[in-house]
Amino acid sequence: MFVANVIGTVVATDKQAALRGVKLLLVQPVDADGRAEGEPVVAVDAVGAGVGERAFCVLGKEAAMALDNPDAAVDVAVVGIVDAVHQG
Repeated sequence: MFVANVIGTVVATDKQAALRGVKLLLVQPVDADGRAEGEPVVAVDAVGAGVGERAFCVLGKEAAMALDNPDAAVDVAVVGIVDAVHQG
């Protein structure tokens, strides 16, 4: 699991059948202070996130389970939109 900023959308003219109709986002993982960490990745959008929002992402099999077809070839999925982060 990780938090990321949604920095763009990805348009694909052809997709695996299980991904047709699924929005793809470009997300930049961030650290606890909101600073970019690592490289951006493509994620499927399971919640309707948009560019400029901070998102909660999952990896691996859990990512595919966010879709209607849990057998889809997916490594990263946006499963929540972050409203606030509190450290304490």
